Amino acid sequence: MRYLASFRFQTKIILGIAAIMVILAMVMAPLVARMTTDALVAELRKRGSALAQGLALRVVDPMLAADPLRLKNMVDQVAGLGGEVVYAFILDADGNLVAHTFNDGFPVDLLAANPVGGDGAPHIQLLDDGTRLIDDFAAPVMVAGSDFGTARIGLSRERIQAEVTRLLWTMVWFSAAALALAIGMATVFAQRVTRRIGQLREHAEEIVKGNLDLQAAPKLARNCWEIMGCDKEHCPAYGDTRRRCWYMAGTLCPTCDDGAYPAKHSSCKKCRVYTENVGDEIQDLAETFDVMAITLKQHLDELRSAERVLSEQQDLLRTVLDATPDLVSLVDTRMVYKATNKAFADFVGKSPAQIEAATDFDLFPEDLAEKRNMEGRDILQSGTGIDKEMPVIVHGERRWFHVVAIPVRDRDGRIIGLLRTDRDITALKNYQTQLIQAQKMESLGKLAGGVAHEINTPLGVILGYAQLLLDDVQPDSQIAEDLATIEKQAQVCKKIVADLLGFSRQQESSKLEMCFNNSVMEAVQLVQHSFGMDGVRIEPRLDDRMPIIYGDPDKLKQVWVNLLNNASDAMEDGGAIVVETRLDSPNRTIVLRVVDSGKGITKGDMERIFDPFFTTKPVGKGTGLGLSVSFGIVEDHGGRIRCQSPAPGGYSGGDKAGPGTMFEVELPLDHGSGD
Repeated sequence: MRYLASFRFQTKIILGIAAIMVILAMVMAPLVARMTTDALVAELRKRGSALAQGLALRVVDPMLAADPLRLKNMVDQVAGLGGEVVYAFILDADGNLVAHTFNDGFPVDLLAANPVGGDGAPHIQLLDDGTRLIDDFAAPVMVAGSDFGTARIGLSRERIQAEVTRLLWTMVWFSAAALALAIGMATVFAQRVTRRIGQLREHAEEIVKGNLDLQAAPKLARNCWEIMGCDKEHCPAYGDTRRRCWYMAGTLCPTCDDGAYPAKHSSCKKCRVYTENVGDEIQDLAETFDVMAITLKQHLDELRSAERVLSEQQDLLRTVLDATPDLVSLVDTRMVYKATNKAFADFVGKSPAQIEAATDFDLFPEDLAEKRNMEGRDILQSGTGIDKEMPVIVHGERRWFHVVAIPVRDRDGRIIGLLRTDRDITALKNYQTQLIQAQKMESLGKLAGGVAHEINTPLGVILGYAQLLLDDVQPDSQIAEDLATIEKQAQVCKKIVADLLGFSRQQESSKLEMCFNNSVMEAVQLVQHSFGMDGVRIEPRLDDRMPIIYGDPDKLKQVWVNLLNNASDAMEDGGAIVVETRLDSPNRTIVLRVVDSGKGITKGDMERIFDPFFTTKPVGKGTGLGLSVSFGIVEDHGGRIRCQSPAPGGYSGGDKAGPGTMFEVELPLDHGSGD
């Protein structure tokens, strides 16, 4: 069947008709041969029965007279009839042979081959002598109602078989002639059909290629100018695909003056001629193809227009999504990404094409991917969106995101996906933290000022009496040693009170134009000698553009010194401190970075370093107010201060380098910021 399917349609038609003719001949030939054989055999048996009965009647007298000569003449007379008669013989009542026609001796097996029935009618038995078929007829010889003997005649079927063979050959020749005629007619018919189907195929190929211009397509449907024999170039319907064939499109007939349907103008000869020339099913199919081409062209034009509008809207939407800094993503019900914007692609470090068909586990670390995946599946299952803020560790840095995730539904209300936006609110969180810190500092400052004023007077009395008593006792006595301890600790308390008073001062700074680099270098030179004695090296990296700011030189110098002292205290065995300034002209800011190579700050301490009285230094090494005071001074100048540990790359502390810590101070260049 697969081999037959590869044939062309014309060949299939010819082979089909030929197969029908051959099968019909093969079915009819045995049937006709069988019917003919049955008819001839029936006729042969009628003749044989008549001969046997006639012989049985005629041999009665000779058998009664015991005249074998007459019996011999009678059987020879029957055998002499020729044709189908092969033999004849007579048996007596005892089954003894009386007369026969065999010249070479009687075959004794023939005696019992066909016994006579008891009904008096001839009995017929088909015999085979090895070369031919013989119908043996046994008729009883009756005398006075008694069985007196048997008359036997054998008729050959050779003539019947010859007649049947001749009939079969005649049928074969007639079938061959009919087959040749059928193949010839099938060839002509197949050529006409396949030619028109080929034109239809060419037409379909033109449609598939997008050529819907019917003037360029094969002319399958008969046109009015073809029927009327007119010049198609001057036909009013030529080139008008809507009017080129009224039968095809059911539109206006171009041959009628008023353009009405032909059915309404039965008297119009041209229309009537055209109606009479309507084609067969292939013609109808061809004309339907034309209608389909016209309709398809209209639909394609509409689809192209809709596609153009949709493409413009899609480009606009893509532009809007790519312009937003939010991370926008769309996943299906299997949590597989279908679309993302540029911000999301940049965040995960992949192109949009690489993200499509990926999952969270392909884009994020395992813990974050697991969290996003579980949240998404909960939303898809419950149909309830989320709106929350959550921290995320990105490249070792903690960042905050405002997450909004909602299920996407189709027209039937079924959930088909999940739309999620992640907005980076780290800066807002930092501003909130700084605002809370500033409010906390303000409250603590008021409290510290009140406490400092309350204990400053009794502390001065304690210190004064301790010094007076030292003058009245022996210098080397135990009392003198105890009083010295009291004086020392009182001095420590006095310093703490002084820091508290400095922390609580709310007076305005005396701000003026100053050189930022000069202010930093004054602080460096102030501590450089003492730091060098402890094995701490200071490496300045100052921006040579000499930026000018508006600030209080003394208070800013206090900030620089506090940062340098903290950096030195973090390196017990010595190290390096990098002091870097950088001018950011586009943002109109100046940045100072103080980076040490010390042991760094733990994550838990990082959130408390600007709290008053919080310190990681041993007792007696610090009061925990230096960074708090510095925070207030920087805030008063309209700037911000932040800490990062471990320190970023690019800052080396030599052989004794540790994780390190970086303090960054950013101040505005705008003079108005300090007013």
